[in-house]
Amino acid sequence: MSKTAETEGALETRGIEQVPDHERTARTRELFPTWVGANISVLLLTMGASLVVAYHLNLWQALVVAVAAPVVSYGLVGLIGIAGKRGGAPGMALSRAVFGQRGNLLPGSLIWVARWGWETINAVTGAYAMLSILDIVFGLKANSVLDMVMLLAFVVATFAISGLGINAVQKCNKYATYLFGLFSVLVLGYLVVDTDWSKVFAHSAGSTAAVITGIGMIAAGGVSWIPSAPDFTRYLPRTASSRAIVGTSVGGAGIVVLPMVLMGAVMAVSTPDLASASDPVSFLGEILPTWIAVPYLLIALIGMLLINSMSMYSAGFTAQTLGFKVPRHWAVSVNAVISLAFGGVLMLVATSFMGSFIAFLSLLAVAFSAWVGVFGADMLRRKEYDGAAMADTTRTSAYWYRGGFSPAAVAAWAIGLGAGLLFTTSDWFTGPLAHNNIIGEYGLGWVATIVISGALYLLLPKPTAPAPPTAATTAPVEQPETVTV
Repeated sequence: MSKTAETEGALETRGIEQVPDHERTARTRELFPTWVGANISVLLLTMGASLVVAYHLNLWQALVVAVAAPVVSYGLVGLIGIAGKRGGAPGMALSRAVFGQRGNLLPGSLIWVARWGWETINAVTGAYAMLSILDIVFGLKANSVLDMVMLLAFVVATFAISGLGINAVQKCNKYATYLFGLFSVLVLGYLVVDTDWSKVFAHSAGSTAAVITGIGMIAAGGVSWIPSAPDFTRYLPRTASSRAIVGTSVGGAGIVVLPMVLMGAVMAVSTPDLASASDPVSFLGEILPTWIAVPYLLIALIGMLLINSMSMYSAGFTAQTLGFKVPRHWAVSVNAVISLAFGGVLMLVATSFMGSFIAFLSLLAVAFSAWVGVFGADMLRRKEYDGAAMADTTRTSAYWYRGGFSPAAVAAWAIGLGAGLLFTTSDWFTGPLAHNNIIGEYGLGWVATIVISGALYLLLPKPTAPAPPTAATTAPVEQPETVTV
């Protein structure tokens, strides 16, 4: 985010405290490369392939999925991002105003743990990208030792970028957007020339239920970014356009998701094993010529570094809201170590990467969606957030409510989460209601979670929100750190 000339490119040391108005000089258009960078992942290719191989969709149905999924998920990202410009703080800090100082620990803990899995998946995919490059260029074949070395290198690089803060993440996203666009055009051009289009268009159509399931599967990845949305909008001025926040979020994601999913669907016609490969990256070296495959893998590697950097950046804030009394960049290190450990297990033990990923994605989306439903419903009535009350974790806080809990928010979150799991189906877990209703059949447990938790919160009696903050109360009072070079 652009702030001032003095802080451009600096190490960000600001934590979860509210950003003062004089530092909120970012522009909404800077969100566009943020959400482009959040989607530069070859996993979208394998998910696009799954639409053809697992869900039996044709190209036109895959197009519908590729358009609808980012509109649904990143539309929600943009809407929740509006809270960032209202409150000037990260999502899980603003969440204290909704759940209470102690109540916020419940969804915060679950979201933090869920991020471990998301970062592990991306770390493993990044390691596979490096292994594929070494194989193509130098002929080095993967083995257990090399796997762990590449995983370690990826996690260390991720920690370095996310530890620097939002300036580093935004600047990397900007350049990655240009590079990704260039090489995506090259890949698309190659596919247009090399693909047997008669075979692609001859693929029969799948069911409407499969189309809806496909939308839910790909949108679930975007849902995982919703709680992080305010983290990237908190430097926007209060007068920033809400419509622009939503538009740049959807546009940035859509410009990546659409071509990547369609490319995966086209590739799957000639390489159906793509959808079930234990290594979701090496196929690029087999399908594409070396002069395209190597730079494209490098760009995808950069993209996955940025995705994990963004996730760890937000995870650092979540750790601070859970009570870890350390600077944000050190809080990030906890997630780095965890993703390294879990990534090693996944690379050495898992037999089906894509199956594990989709199963995880379905459960991840439900875990995030319970918070989204409550927080989103609360935004309908709350236009301001009291910075002093958010930072005050004692009984004197205006957000202490009853014993540190907002009963309505906590109850709606817990019930929504439980209900969503009842409607969820995956390889790891299947709820008892997953096969006896439309929601379960379509794999939309996360949608049910948002609707149920949000509706319950609106219906339940809520504690009175504190009066809108004055200029004096919007100053940061917790971790009064400054942005320094």
